[in-house]
Amino acid sequence: MVRNIAAVMADLEPGDFYLLSGVEQGMRFSRWVNREKLPDYSDLTPENVDYRLDRCMQRELIQRKTIQYEGYQLTFEGYDALALRTFAQRDTVEGVGSSLGVGKESDVYEVQSYKPMALKFHREGYTNFRAVNKERDYTSDKNHVSWLYTARKAAEREHEVLETLYPDVSVPRPIDQNRHAIVMEKLPGVELARARFDSGQVVGVLDLILREVAGAYDAGYVHADMSEYNVFVDEDGITIFDWPQAVATDHENANELLERDVENLLGWFRRKYPSDIPETPTARTVAESIAAAEFTSIREIDD
Repeated sequence: MVRNIAAVMADLEPGDFYLLSGVEQGMRFSRWVNREKLPDYSDLTPENVDYRLDRCMQRELIQRKTIQYEGYQLTFEGYDALALRTFAQRDTVEGVGSSLGVGKESDVYEVQSYKPMALKFHREGYTNFRAVNKERDYTSDKNHVSWLYTARKAAEREHEVLETLYPDVSVPRPIDQNRHAIVMEKLPGVELARARFDSGQVVGVLDLILREVAGAYDAGYVHADMSEYNVFVDEDGITIFDWPQAVATDHENANELLERDVENLLGWFRRKYPSDIPETPTARTVAESIAAAEFTSIREIDD
């Protein structure tokens, strides 16, 4: 897990951020930024660059390699620091609290601000860059694609989708976005995977989720990664989160991805509550009813 960088922020000086921004600028063109180019990228003197490199290295905000040439790149902590500084300058974030969740492609923290919020740092591409670069269509239009670019594009995509869907679809309310980070409302309740329902509630909960999937489709998006781990449930209803991989409904694979989403949901409910969920309809039939804007309840669909 990438560590919470919030505790380091108070120790950083303006010049440190110039250096970090310079490394970020250089990473647009190469994975490792040549030491000789940093004065131009950071607008610092060579002597000040040396001083800032030492400070940022000590705080693990950058890393160095010396094979072929002396080069530097941001760590995710360094990238986090740049995003946090921007959020602080915008008065979006006053402080960062405890961890709310750690996933394979993101870290989420509680945000100290005017109301309960969550800060999500995207980590796509950092540990499995080749796989993410192949799967996500927003990485296909550049010759040089770094994990930095991949994570930022994931955050931009998710923020764009949330802004489109909210409030008509039950998704987290988006508040701000910078680089690879999004600030959004803090979700109440628990993950669907951890929730427990009485027999009479099961179909109703499934229908609630499928109606939101249908609402997202009507608004122009397919989630494309639905599971029991990206639905929150509380006494007021459900919320679908984690949208960076969403595709537009005019995407060539949209209907296939919609069917897969439905299959994931039906499969989980049927495994968890086998006596409460009917064996029919199939995922394809439900997906077709969603695409045709005809979905109401799984009990009212005939195969």
